[in-house]
Amino acid sequence: MAKKKYEKNLVTKPAREIGAGKPPMKGREIPTMTYMSDDLVPGSKTYIELGWIWDMPSINPHILEHSHDYNEIVLHFGSDHENPEDLGAEIEFVVGGEPIKINKTSAIYIPKGVKHGPLTWKKVNRPHIEMTIMLGAGTLAEAAPGGYKKKKK
Repeated sequence: MAKKKYEKNLVTKPAREIGAGKPPMKGREIPTMTYMSDDLVPGSKTYIELGWIWDMPSINPHILEHSHDYNEIVLHFGSDHENPEDLGAEIEFVVGGEPIKINKTSAIYIPKGVKHGPLTWKKVNRPHIEMTIMLGAGTLAEAAPGGYKKKKK
């Protein structure tokens, strides 16, 4: 049977990059799961990572003010299948100096260069997912999600 043309673009085992080598954080998945990058799918030029939050993170806020050289979309997904719009948490996310309250499944577009953070969890009632998509950034170093900067050797 011939190999399918696009099968090479399917990622079923994520990379564990953000927070790798650090002690686990209570209440939040660390390291997070990278499902798209140039390392996983060469030429994709998109960086997508996500992690579960199931309780109040033990370091809060742990995502501080930062900016990126790429446009970013930050999504928060609730886990209640009967009420999928309810996030099951309350987060304060500062974008461009403006605090935004998030308590619904949502997506926010952040243009490159706009300072954002901190993200502060105010309540966690149910597990939810936080996902970032960096448009045009293909690697962890380019994306710098959550303000992560790869250490220079």
